[in-house]
Amino acid sequence: MAIVKVIEVIASSDKGIEDAVEKAVKEVSKTIRNIDSVYVKDIKAHVKDGKISTYGVICNISFRVDDDD
Repeated sequence: MAIVKVIEVIASSDKGIEDAVEKAVKEVSKTIRNIDSVYVKDIKAHVKDGKISTYGVICNISFRVDDDD
């Protein structure tokens, strides 16, 4: 039986939302295998001097747990 685990991560980018999501997946991929999906739970932007300076995302990343059988 496959078990799927979900972790929550926060990432940011000065380029855009898509880049922030890609950074989240890239960083998690360094230590977690079998990533199946990413769900963007929340999006926000930081504003400085009337302009967006950085974009932030909160993501739930799901991955299959290895079955040792």
